[in-house]
Amino acid sequence: MIDFSFYLPTKIYFGEDKHLQIVDVLREFSYKNILIVCGNHTKKSGLLDTISQLLDKNNIVHHEYVGVSANPDVKYVIDALKIAKDNQVDCILAIGGGSVIDVCKSVAANYYYDKDPYDFNLYKAEPTKALPIGVILTIAAAGSEMSNSCVISNEKLHKKNGFNSNLVRPKFAILNPKLTYSVDKYQTGCGVVDIISHSFERFFNPSKEIEFSDSFALALIKDTMKFGEIAINDPTNFDARGALMLDSSYSHNGFTSLGKNGAFTIHKIEHVLSSFDNKIAHGAGLSVLMPAWMKYVYKYDEPKFILFAKEVFNINYENNSSSAIIGIQSFEQYLKRIGMPTKLTELGILKEDIPLLADMATDGGTRMVGPHSIKPLNKEDIISILNIALEEE
Repeated sequence: MIDFSFYLPTKIYFGEDKHLQIVDVLREFSYKNILIVCGNHTKKSGLLDTISQLLDKNNIVHHEYVGVSANPDVKYVIDALKIAKDNQVDCILAIGGGSVIDVCKSVAANYYYDKDPYDFNLYKAEPTKALPIGVILTIAAAGSEMSNSCVISNEKLHKKNGFNSNLVRPKFAILNPKLTYSVDKYQTGCGVVDIISHSFERFFNPSKEIEFSDSFALALIKDTMKFGEIAINDPTNFDARGALMLDSSYSHNGFTSLGKNGAFTIHKIEHVLSSFDNKIAHGAGLSVLMPAWMKYVYKYDEPKFILFAKEVFNINYENNSSSAIIGIQSFEQYLKRIGMPTKLTELGILKEDIPLLADMATDGGTRMVGPHSIKPLNKEDIISILNIALEEE
């Protein structure tokens, strides 16, 4: 276990109708001038009006920016940032999921930065100060409500990059499982995969022995798989939806990588897919890539893959390689069972697209992806993984 510092300032308010306590929460933090950011669905559902009316009734000044979509482009940040600066807000309230929250994080960091809003995502600068952020969560998926990560796309540059800073961890997150009842089966499945992936990538990062955090990562993966399948088949199951919200928050807040180096190799490749075609849902891209990556790299740390098979699927063959392989197959079967894609063709990606995607992932073959992972990937490695993801069984 390596040395680490862990900072988690986010206060969770969990339970039925907790969003109706937003005024008390804002007053607890002494926030008085709020920018609300959300997507169109939040407005159509009436949730935005509910929150706005509560703030109006209690004389809390607020402004609105509506329209953030999936794989959010930096243009949303620029537009929302202008509203924040023009009105000198003291807090940004995200009502939505990861896309909305990440736009808020970028706005919060850029509020005190006068250069290109995408500089942080290009690693040209680091935030030194940020506005506080609060969240009313409406989908369990990205875990951005407790993470220090902010992923934003830039359509002009054909980039999708994330930066990390504890300055953009939300100060509070309101989790009411009922607000996720309307999430359809496909988007719930995408969320389940996203939640799994955050602990999955952390678990498979190298360690000298099984770490403290590895046990929690495996438990969280199992919990997400169990309650994810329940929620897909019974979308108004309060306990299942609630478990997914908590799994989402704790899968990406850093807890499942305490004492380990981080490498989000699969995420880096998926960001290429969804920047290549922004209609590809992040969770869907991950669902295709995770099994393909496993098939390609498992021999580089076979004990980890054997443990994954044993703990997650109760597979324990005398032939260790068989356990690892069957574990990978079992994971792929689970993804199919919850209605998730496992082949690139299901995402509209063709064989002729693969060289360009590998170029995008490695900046034309000039850099490695996941240099600290169990298998750093060059351009040829990524081509091989994408070809595995393309193959029909």
